[in-house]
Amino acid sequence: MNSSTGGLLAMYDGAAKTSAHVPASALVYEEVRNRIISLSLLPETTLVRAELADSFNVSQSPVREAILRLEQDGLVVSYPQSRTVVTKIDVARIREEHFLRVAAECEVVRQLAEAEESAAVVKAKGIVKMQEALVGDIEQIDLFKQLDETFHAALFNGVSQSNLHLQITARSGHLARVRTLDLPRAGKMVSVLEGHKAIIDAIQSGDGNAASAEMRQHLSGTMERLPQIIEENKTLFS
Repeated sequence: MNSSTGGLLAMYDGAAKTSAHVPASALVYEEVRNRIISLSLLPETTLVRAELADSFNVSQSPVREAILRLEQDGLVVSYPQSRTVVTKIDVARIREEHFLRVAAECEVVRQLAEAEESAAVVKAKGIVKMQEALVGDIEQIDLFKQLDETFHAALFNGVSQSNLHLQITARSGHLARVRTLDLPRAGKMVSVLEGHKAIIDAIQSGDGNAASAEMRQHLSGTMERLPQIIEENKTLFS
């Protein structure tokens, strides 16, 4: 596949003008990153900087800044003559990103379990209730995924590590694309929801080891299915 930016970003035409309080480079970065993570922009798609600039009604300077951040995230690679290509999903990067996420999140829930109940846990419980209303509705999968990310962000915030969560998220683009492939699988939304409930229960029990174990189990599902996911989507992986 070697399609160009073209109509794939048409929906964002004029977006920069309607987001005056957001730096143009940040807007371009977030929108393009989201479309790469969601696989709306598939691996090997060519991103033409001039077309991106036109799509967002910005100069090429913020586009260059956004592309640089995406390169640092490992989501694109740039070549001479302003040609930028979405990277294929890298299995080694997936494993590294998963290792980092498990190490951090298991410690986060351990600390939450060993502390007094915080507002973050209350917020996480509210998020789970919202997810519960969406389970099984494939048309709401994007919202379910957003709530999943918000759930984990709330836990990090509960131990004053929100910046760490942002850093991990920015460096987990390959794993995030695999999760995009896995979430529509039958029963996956239920599995995610049950995992969230089990994590909260373990935190509230005050057992740090149990909370850590539940988080580790919760984060393992997609990785256990990785060989099958690769087999079903060979062209997306390097």
